[in-house]
Amino acid sequence: MPVKPIIEGQGLRKEFGTLKAVDGISFSVMPGEVFGFLGPNGAGKTTTMKMIECVSPATAGVLTVFGLDVNRDPRGIKRWLGVVPQETNLDPDFTAIENLLIYARYFGIPPAEARRRSEDLLSFVQLSEKRNVPIEKLSGGMKRRLILARALVNSPRLLVLDEPTIGLDPQARHLMWEKLKALQAAGNTIVLTTHYLEEAERLCNRLVIMDHGKILVEGAPGDLVRQYAGEDVVEADHTPGVVRCLEEIGARFEVHGDMVQVFSDRPKEVATRLLSDCNPGRVFVRRGSLEDVFLSLTGRALRD
Repeated sequence: MPVKPIIEGQGLRKEFGTLKAVDGISFSVMPGEVFGFLGPNGAGKTTTMKMIECVSPATAGVLTVFGLDVNRDPRGIKRWLGVVPQETNLDPDFTAIENLLIYARYFGIPPAEARRRSEDLLSFVQLSEKRNVPIEKLSGGMKRRLILARALVNSPRLLVLDEPTIGLDPQARHLMWEKLKALQAAGNTIVLTTHYLEEAERLCNRLVIMDHGKILVEGAPGDLVRQYAGEDVVEADHTPGVVRCLEEIGARFEVHGDMVQVFSDRPKEVATRLLSDCNPGRVFVRRGSLEDVFLSLTGRALRD
């Protein structure tokens, strides 16, 4: 029997007046996977997430979560949804554990069960010692972990995370990654947006890259890197001699300021040719990355 998607969107649109924030996208998220939405600012990622969360109705198209239509049965969906928003929206008037206990009331969880879950979740995110600390006394990393714990209070079947590690230092970010991988291993389905492309490579089984409300590509991170950037990338100083050599050998390259990037399935041969014939200055070979794919597809211009 075929496995049905947890989330399925077909021809999904969201318009704000004349602005097409999401422009006819189709995608599916399967049970147990981590699925990412990537793209520059204004690409439509967060708008898509808000439709999945049943807080922003679609203008057109079909979107189902757990097989339920987001417009017809938002309560049925929200019951099994855990959300980590981009902003830190903990209640500053309460302690860490009180934030969890009060949130549990929205789901009708009995007090004793809410207390047990809250204690277990504080332990899971390594905040047990901070249970009675006011929110304003917690660090940024602690607050993000507490928001993750809060999202798990109702034992959700689907986690939706909008920039889950925004503003965190490397240690806190790695701890959050560890917790998300543990949740996936326990059977949870996770949908996330992130601007940290290393995060997407580490966490996502599949992802889409969006721009101007449309999906540009979809696939596993490794497959997208191989298809659009190659296993390895050669970088060299941007000089007329380097450009001339690359044109002579028919290499695919891009110029970015004072650097030339060469995408080739023969990186060692390209680097050897540059070093022997082209007086390139600096030359080095590195692994292709999701960042190369992202910038190649969406450009390098800043977005507000």
